[in-house]
This record gives sequence, structure tokens and C-alpha cells, in this order.
Amino acid sequence: MSAPLVDVHVHFLHERSGRADWEAANRRRLDVGRRIGITVHVASILGTWGQTSPTYFPSPDDTTCGNDALLALMRAHPEIAGYVTVNPNFTDHAVREIERCRAAGMVGIKLAASRRAADPLLDPIAAVAAARGMPVLQHIWQHRRGEVPGQEISDALDLIALAERHPGATFILAHIGGGGDWAHSLRALADVPNVVVDLSGSGVDRGMLELCLDRVGAARLVWGTDLTMDTGLAKLRALEALGAGPEALADVRWRTANRLFGLGLAA
Repeated sequence: MSAPLVDVHVHFLHERSGRADWEAANRRRLDVGRRIGITVHVASILGTWGQTSPTYFPSPDDTTCGNDALLALMRAHPEIAGYVTVNPNFTDHAVREIERCRAAGMVGIKLAASRRAADPLLDPIAAVAAARGMPVLQHIWQHRRGEVPGQEISDALDLIALAERHPGATFILAHIGGGGDWAHSLRALADVPNVVVDLSGSGVDRGMLELCLDRVGAARLVWGTDLTMDTGLAKLRALEALGAGPEALADVRWRTANRLFGLGLAA
């Protein structure tokens, strides 16, 4: 039996996401995952993907709709685990939604670019995350240099500010390979133990994985794909080519995610 593989950064679609082929797209994702060897997809749905409220500023109704669609997918596909997506601008709704979806089986919290991570408005969400043992996946730009229309972007320094206020919570810095100054993020994170790094994103830049291992370490790296499953596979092969040993590879592939999300996997 091959070792488990956990994808910590997955997105699915649903009937209100604006794509007629949403069911086929979901099937393709799961089919490719089986070919790669993915054991668990830890997934989120970002509301209605911008159809009836902005993608990164989803309304409470759209957030609930997306979470309900993900719960339905989880019931149909046991290999899917869930992040409850919340918009921290609606803090009371976000806290209620976390509790509701946790009771239904979700294992993490997804924060899109709805409010900068350093903002105190996120403190109630982080407190619930710590109390319930639910890791928080935060959408991150690798070194914020300005503003971007349609989202409120955060970088590693913003996430560090939140993590240091909530040492009992675990935060996942999203898509280190998603473009931008990954070296800035990795150097800033070296001494922040409650932030782990997901390897997703289309970039497999020379030096990126080496610095991940050097500054963060394999035990704080988790494997993910986001929108590009082929480059996720490339990163696993690159880690092997760099000489990462079997213990380090097991941490990245599944052991750290298994511990953080309580997935109950065994080699």
C-alpha cells in the first residue's frame, strides 16, 4: 500500500458558481487526484465564485451556500474533507458558521482575501480556531507591495501578526508557489512555529523548495495544489531530487496535515 498523500489546498465548484460544467470539473479533479495518489482533498468553496457577491467578499448567504455545497460533496465523496469558508467582515455570522460546519464534520477554516490578516476583526475567528483545534488557511500574497482591486491582500507579515496574537491556533500560509517574493515570506516565518506553509501554486522556482526546507523545515510544510495539480506533483518530485529523506517526505506528504486536521490516516 502506498503512503498517504493529503492535498491541503483544494477548490470545488457547485451549481451556483457560474460554470455549466461544474460537475464535470469536480469529477476531473477527483479523477486526477486518484491518478496522483491523493488520499484526502481538504477543500473549500468560495461562496458563489463572484456570481451574486464578490468572490473575495462573499455575502453571508453566499458563504453559507458554498459551505452547504461542500458538505454535500463531503457526504458523496469520503475522500473530501472541508474548510468552512468565512468572510471576517461578518464576524458574528463567521463564528456561527464555523460552529455549524464543524458540527457537520468540517476540519478547518478558510479565510479568503476579505480582510487583512493583521486586522483585529479576525481575532474572534482565530480564538474559535484555537478552541476547536481547526487550522486556518489564509489567502496570501508573497510580499505585499500595494493594493489589488477586488480583494484585501495579506502577506506573511500580516499573518505573523495574527499568529503571534493567537499562539494556540495553527495558520496555513497559502500557496508559497503562487508567485511573488517567496523568499520574503520564508525568512519572515522562520521563528513563528504556529504558521505552516502550503506548497501549492504554479511556481516551482529554483531555490524555493531549498529555502522552504532551510527556513521552515519539513515538519512545517504541507503539500497542496490549489488550481494546478501538475505543479503540485512536480514539487513532490523536486523534493525527492533535492535529497529530502523519507521522514521529511512523509511529513510533507501527509503526516503534518494528518496531525493538524485529525484525519486519522496511517501509513
